[in-house]
Parts: sequence; structure tokens; C-alpha cells
Amino acid sequence: MSLRPAETFFYGLFMDEELLRAKGLDPKNVELASVAGRTLRIGRRATLEPNPNSRVHGVLMSLAWAELQRLYSEPGLEEYRPEAVLAQPASGGLVAALCYTLPQLPSAAERNPEYASKLRALAQKIGLPAEYVLRIE
Repeated sequence: MSLRPAETFFYGLFMDEELLRAKGLDPKNVELASVAGRTLRIGRRATLEPNPNSRVHGVLMSLAWAELQRLYSEPGLEEYRPEAVLAQPASGGLVAALCYTLPQLPSAAERNPEYASKLRALAQKIGLPAEYVLRIE
């Protein structure tokens, strides 16, 4: 398996660099970032939904392909699929990155208040925009 790093945009609980390190991963080049044309959607877990008038905030980091495969083979994460996005790092510019999303959006009735609460706390801790943090539900 290639050890070449992949730029990856995270928008859920995997934005937590400490959590990834505790799982044995070695994230590098960690930076706040955003992706235009998407909105956060929380069902049992988080995913992204296309929305041309929205922007999702998160973290951009480099991980080895093997690390990403191991991370997304964990129980409950097998349905996530990588897609290409253009992330805008806080330092400026645009970066082509992978972003793991669910191929099927959760139903409108599907909610996970505990996940949303943890995500709000993490988003605030890492310094995502306050108005964005308030919309996490």
C-alpha cells in the first residue's frame, strides 16, 4: 500500500487530531479549511449534502492512504466513500482533497443529538466560525 499522503477534508468528529492520533494515525499539515457548495447533514453520523449557497467548515490534513483505508473500515464507517473536493485552507488558496461522505443522505427524521453536541463542542474547541458552530444540530 502506498504511503504517499492524501490531502483530506474532515467535517465531523475526525476533525479531532488527538482522536486520530489515539487511533494510531499520523495526521500532518493540519489546518482549518472550508468547502463551498456543501452543507453539513447529521443523521446517525455526519455527511455532506450538495447546496450551492452554503459552505461547510472543517479541517484539512494529510494522511497516508493506508491510514484512510484503516479509518474508514471501522465498524459503522464502511458506507463512507471518498469524493474529490476543493478545500479552501485558512491560509488561502485552494487544495484538491478527498472528503468521505455517505452515498445516501440520512432521512429527514434521522437525528443524533449526542453526536451533534460532541461535534459542536469540537468545532468550538478547534476554532471554527461561531456562526457555523451555532448551526450544527
